[in-house]
Amino acid sequence: MIRILVVEDEPVIALGLETDLKLEGYDVEVARDGEAALRRVREAPFDLVLLDVMLPRKDGFAVCREIRRAGLPVSIIVLTAKTHEAEKVLGLELGADDYITKPFSPLELRARIKAVLRRSGGGNVPEVYRFGDIEVNFTRAELRRGGTAIETTAIEFRLLETFIRRRGRVLTREQLLDEVWGEESSPTDRVVDNHIMKLRRKIEPGSDPPQFIVSLRGMGYRFDG
Repeated sequence: MIRILVVEDEPVIALGLETDLKLEGYDVEVARDGEAALRRVREAPFDLVLLDVMLPRKDGFAVCREIRRAGLPVSIIVLTAKTHEAEKVLGLELGADDYITKPFSPLELRARIKAVLRRSGGGNVPEVYRFGDIEVNFTRAELRRGGTAIETTAIEFRLLETFIRRRGRVLTREQLLDEVWGEESSPTDRVVDNHIMKLRRKIEPGSDPPQFIVSLRGMGYRFDG
């Protein structure tokens, strides 16, 4: 299920957004200020943040900037009551995926959310993602460990990208087969396990049990990088 964090300090607006998005089938959580929003995005995986600009404690632009600096894989739509073009441009320059100006209709908001999620594949992946001593550059399709390039196959790289995009979520072997290999291919669950074993050798620090790609008996795998 797609998870959305609504960051809005006006109780009536926040409740309206939460109710409408839940009716659309999204898993929704609300944060009332910028500090709380940053804390939740760092603590738990979200696919999308609906981010109001005028917030207590830390404004939406600062929140957007810090999310992008941290390399957190989440899409951002900025909600603003301001109509000045400079405000919209600033939000996009700071890394927002889209903006919508208040007041807006629920129909328009739903359409923009679906468009952003469609572009990001459900969860936004930054150009460069880092965890431990690993650096993943998605633009160059390059994996580095401690600054040294590590050779990966196309399947291994797509597998790692899927884990990063779904960071913190349990993924079954069937889900991994669909996302990484696609419907036209018909590999077995054992093939998934073998590729994960090879990927672990390249990204894990050698700890046992693995630190980043965690096995969950009877369920699948979870990426904690």
